[in-house]
Amino acid sequence: MSTAARTRPSPGPRGRTALVEAYLLPSPAAIGEEIVEFWPSMLSAGAITGLNALVGLVAGSLLGIVAALIASTSRLIDGMLAPIVAALAVIPIVALAPVLNTMFGADSQTGRQLIASLAAFVPVFITTARGLRQTQPVHRELMTSFAATPWQVMRTITLPTAVPYTFTGIRLASSLAVISALVAEYFGGPRGGLGGLISTSAASSAYPRAWAYVVAAIVLGLAFYLVTLALERWASRRR
Repeated sequence: MSTAARTRPSPGPRGRTALVEAYLLPSPAAIGEEIVEFWPSMLSAGAITGLNALVGLVAGSLLGIVAALIASTSRLIDGMLAPIVAALAVIPIVALAPVLNTMFGADSQTGRQLIASLAAFVPVFITTARGLRQTQPVHRELMTSFAATPWQVMRTITLPTAVPYTFTGIRLASSLAVISALVAEYFGGPRGGLGGLISTSAASSAYPRAWAYVVAAIVLGLAFYLVTLALERWASRRR
């Protein structure tokens, strides 16, 4: 028997050639059928996951902006915050999620929102801190020559320069917030989110349904990304 004959994929159902087993990757038609049948549960689950991601994104972004502003006032504070941010950047979600979900209880979404906020904090802090350093010294000196206070320099020169960088960080953080919220739903807590439904469907061997929920999660992530991308472009035009 030739090599081509031995490696030829076996024909699947209805004469279809199956390159991948259905339990690994169901056909688009099978996934589409599950989407049509379970779209109400996808909407409700997407709302839960989306709210967790949104709360985490907003909280993490605000904390990142405030921390970057504080760090910009002193090299000592900046040096103290740097290792903390580096540690937060490498915290494994799979290790933190079970701990927080247990701490806040089986019926609380707080642990997932905290995980999403931690994921959002790091990129917003880094990009905002970088933006705050982009102010030209000549502009600061000009404002100082007009007897401007440090707050006036911050409000009129430093902050407007940093705004586009901040929105870039928010755009990057939006995807991380959604991913973190999804992953956190795998490890305890309420089961209504997309991550929990993906896990439950896969555990019961309902693979087309699990992939349908994965598609819903992709749509949710794209929605967050596109909204924050629009905000970033708006901020860049107003600079």
